Formats: sequence, structure tokens, C-alpha cells
Amino acid sequence: MRHASRIRTIALAAIMLPVVSFAQSDSNSAPNPYRLDDGWAKHAMGRNFGSTIGIHPDRDGKSVWVFDRCGGNTCEGSNINPINKYDASGTLVASFGAKMFNFPHGLFVDREGNLWVTDGRGSPPKGETAGKGQTVVKLSPEGKVLMTLGTPGVAGNDDKHFNAPSDVAIAANGDIFVADGHGDMTNARIVKFSKDGKFIKAWGKAGKGQSEFDTPHSLAIDSAGRLFVADRSNNRIQIFDQDGKFLAEWRQFGRPSGIYIDKNDVLYVADSQSDEKINPGFKQGIRVGNAMDGKLIAYIPENKDLGSLEGTAADDAGNVYAGYTGAMNFRRFVKK
Repeated sequence: MRHASRIRTIALAAIMLPVVSFAQSDSNSAPNPYRLDDGWAKHAMGRNFGSTIGIHPDRDGKSVWVFDRCGGNTCEGSNINPINKYDASGTLVASFGAKMFNFPHGLFVDREGNLWVTDGRGSPPKGETAGKGQTVVKLSPEGKVLMTLGTPGVAGNDDKHFNAPSDVAIAANGDIFVADGHGDMTNARIVKFSKDGKFIKAWGKAGKGQSEFDTPHSLAIDSAGRLFVADRSNNRIQIFDQDGKFLAEWRQFGRPSGIYIDKNDVLYVADSQSDEKINPGFKQGIRVGNAMDGKLIAYIPENKDLGSLEGTAADDAGNVYAGYTGAMNFRRFVKK
């Protein structure tokens, strides 16, 4: 049965996704069936939300985990917990991770409820932050470290090092995918490991062609096992099978900072940078579409009062979550 399932997944992943024809204006004019549920989440006493990118629902589909930068734009020198869980009412029900990370970025919750996070910056070889960062860390729901990938505090471009890892996603069979790189002087690749952390392969380099990247900022996997990469500074999503074979690129979702695919293959894409100079013709916000055919379904426009919107996710009820870096905030949108 397991072998048959693997054959089916590989066959589906090998299907070339359609090339979607669209007008740029369509990406800004799709209907918005959502409203801001202002004040939904009650953050921990004595702190505000920091720059927030890592958002993922818990395996119960109702509560949501958030990975923010300790109430600011870094966790260096902070005693604040960057990992927090909110139940369906927005009440804080779990909090941990103080002094463990430098620069929180990506977050993924696997089928067992374990958390995978990326720490996107290393630390100098001295001081209180030494030996942290440039890692992917697996934690239990209680905050116990179960696995660490990468060499803490040390950047590199081989099977034991990362340089600015932005996100992590876990396949159905437990294989681990890491988006490794965050712009100039960092990496520009996808790295694959087995479920027990053994290096399998890496692909990609800096560039604008197929299988090349400029800030691979976020990852998501659809029901067919296809890997979606938010190739942010190239203004596109690139789609691969799990062996790294290029399948398609989509540009109708703007300049993607954050991507999330739910159980029904609804694709959510946060655009935090598009304007008339950067990716002209597109506006910022969250675009919602079909991960199977790339068609747009909805568009949640940018809220200028909240600032750059980089992280997004959705729960089983269809509520959409947004993480903001510029204004350092976390918000929820619900159906009107």
C-alpha cells in the first residue's frame, strides 16, 4: 500500500501544471470576501507582536502557532518567547523559545504536531548569542528540541551548513525541505533531507532562470506532493516535484513573501513588496487561489496602517492569518 501511494504521488507530481493566462489588473481586482477580525489575538502580557513571518495552524486545524521576533525585529539579547500558540478564540495557550534564536523566520507544523522553525541569522563567535542561528530546529509542542539541522552560528553552502535559511516544509513521508537563502551574499537553493535529518540533495543557484532563485522566501506542499517556492525577488512562484524537477512558474500571485496551501489545495500568497517600482502592475496584500490550476479566487488588499505583510496561513474554518514585519503585527481575517 505504501509503495502504491508513493507511485501515485510521483505520478501526480510529474504532471506539468498549466500556464495561466491573466491580466495584471485581475490580480488586484479579485473579490474580497474577508473582513479584519481586529484584536482577535491577545498577546502575552508585557509585550507586543514583533516582526511576524512564521505562521502555521496546529494539527487540530483550529489553533495557530506564531513565530515572531520577540516583540521587535530580532531576538538577540531578548528574554521574550518567540513561539506562541493561540486557540480558536485568540487566547494564548502556549509560549516558549526564549534565548534560543537570533532571527525567527519560517515555521511549519508537521502531522505529529511537532514544530519546525528556521533561524535566519548567525551570531558572532563571542557574546551571549554565540553559537545560535543559521539552523533549522525541530521542537515538540512543549518546546523540547528534537533535531537541529545546520551548524549553529556558522554559515556555509554544503550539506552541514545554511546561509540565511528562510523556511522549512515537511512532506507526507517526512522528508524535509529547506529554503536556504535570503538575498545578497547568502545562498539561493533548496535543500532536501530525509526524515531523520540525512542530507539527500540540493538544487538551485542565484539567477532568474528555471530552478534558479533570488530570495527563496517561503515553501508549501500541495496534496500531490508538489513543492511551491516563493521566489520573491524574481516575482514568481516556482513549482517542483520532490526530486527537484521544475514543473511550472506562476507570476499571477505578485511578489511572494509567504505562501501556504491548505488541505483543500487553496493557495494563500502574501505580497509585501509589489509597487509601481518593484513588480509594477501588482499591489500588496494576500492573494488566494487554486493550487491545482493557479486561478485566483480572492484578494485581501494591503492595509497601509499595518505595514509589510510577509507571512500568511489559514485554518480549517477558512480564517486567514497575516504576519506583518514593518508594523510588527499579527492579524486574522474572517469571512464577511
